[in-house]
Amino acid sequence: MINLDRQSELNALSEEAHSFFAQKHAARERALNLSRTTTQLSATAIRSAHRHQFDEARALLDTARDRVAEMKEIQESHPDIYYAGFVQDAQKEYVEANSTLAFITGTPLPHPNDLGIAHGAYLNGLGEAIGEIRRYILDSLRRGDASRCEELLDLMDQIYTHLFTMDFPEAITGGLRRTTDAMRSIIERTRGDLTATLRQQTLEQSLTQLWNRLTREDLD
Repeated sequence: MINLDRQSELNALSEEAHSFFAQKHAARERALNLSRTTTQLSATAIRSAHRHQFDEARALLDTARDRVAEMKEIQESHPDIYYAGFVQDAQKEYVEANSTLAFITGTPLPHPNDLGIAHGAYLNGLGEAIGEIRRYILDSLRRGDASRCEELLDLMDQIYTHLFTMDFPEAITGGLRRTTDAMRSIIERTRGDLTATLRQQTLEQSLTQLWNRLTREDLD
């Protein structure tokens, strides 16, 4: 009869499992912290871009880039943590911030490889930038500046058109179809707001011209 020391077996298994879970927990906490920091930096960079504080926005995104790079280290040792979802959410925010800054400043759009982001998270972040373009258009209209609004609306259409062609399963694209569907309604609302504002401006200009003409005729 074989004499087995079950207690020793269980002790060894317990120690091994404890070490495994401790490493996994540490990796998860690190990934969560990096994700939260990346999201906060990206959100602040977007606000800075809307305020035309472009140097500040770039500095914030430079810091966020370092956090994104640190996340890649977790991908190699703990891929299950890396692909749990919250890392990709932070990456989307990072892409959205970079895209928003590029659109507002009229600079080239950074490539996924430049940002170290996979195409699924990248395209979702690009799609969410449509909401920030809408915000920029509305802010411009409130300032009475419609000079770039039609150009930016056309850009929103272009982004939507390209994202719509990505007809692949949601598991591959990271839920891109849901993002695209949400962006469509944002574009249509923006088109309606811009059209109404431009028509109002045209009417106001026509009334001003008519008033000036009538005033001159009265003086004559």
